[in-house]
Amino acid sequence: MAVSVDYIVRETASNLWRNRLMTIAAVLTVAVSLTLVGASLLLRQGAANASGQWERGTQVTVFMLPKADTQEIHAVATQLGQLNYVRQPCVFWDKARNYADAKKILPSGIIGVTKVSDYPTSFWCTPVALSDASQVIQTFKGTPGVDAVMTPIQQIHTEEKVINALKWVLLSIAVVLIASAAVLILNSIRMAIFARRREVSVMKLVGATNWFIRVPYMAEGLVQGLLGSAVSAGAVYILYLFINHAGGGSNTSNVFTAMRMTGSEVFLTDIVVVLVGVLIGSLGSALAIRRFLDV
Repeated sequence: MAVSVDYIVRETASNLWRNRLMTIAAVLTVAVSLTLVGASLLLRQGAANASGQWERGTQVTVFMLPKADTQEIHAVATQLGQLNYVRQPCVFWDKARNYADAKKILPSGIIGVTKVSDYPTSFWCTPVALSDASQVIQTFKGTPGVDAVMTPIQQIHTEEKVINALKWVLLSIAVVLIASAAVLILNSIRMAIFARRREVSVMKLVGATNWFIRVPYMAEGLVQGLLGSAVSAGAVYILYLFINHAGGGSNTSNVFTAMRMTGSEVFLTDIVVVLVGVLIGSLGSALAIRRFLDV
């Protein structure tokens, strides 16, 4: 028997309506499962963005000795300006600015016994990559007039380890959820087909080919997967809006600010979610009906 488009559309619509409760159950299964999958993938992307943001914001501070003369300060400034692994230009802080910054951090008892001339000048630089921070430290180690070169590299490494672990955990969760979604959808569709096993047997007895029987059920699963994944794609988009709204300020300590994503990133995540839903729905139906074709 030839399989016409009209037959597929008619049978698919009829099956979906006759078994609307099972259809709703399958759609909700897809929606919930793939929402969790999409959320895991989106949060993994956000974690990657946060890691990159923190790396780009890492600064190396070259503190000069309080007694460093103008020639030594100029020599360090010239050398910093020639480094291709440092984003140019570096920001220069004079004694007054470092004193004002110290007043915000140090106890008033220490500030009271010091004066502006006791504080050093400094250069604040941003390395091109996080690994370049170590090169800056080695370059100015022992340089005349330089007191110390400081960078929160250990803190950044710790944050990187946490972020990398989080990304792998979220990816693992996404894989597990995809597998769980596949099993749940397969069982939902199998139950729906089991309720119509007599109908399948009758079609086989009157000469219907396996594909003539299988295609409408595959189309039914495809529609269920598409509807469920469309709902989950909407939920993932709402999560994206929440993250970007929560991170809408300029507070760099806010993790949502570092996790902010672009529209293309959430679009790609939604595309993956929809494709997975459609694939699982159609293949799940094809696999579920196989056992009922041998009559």
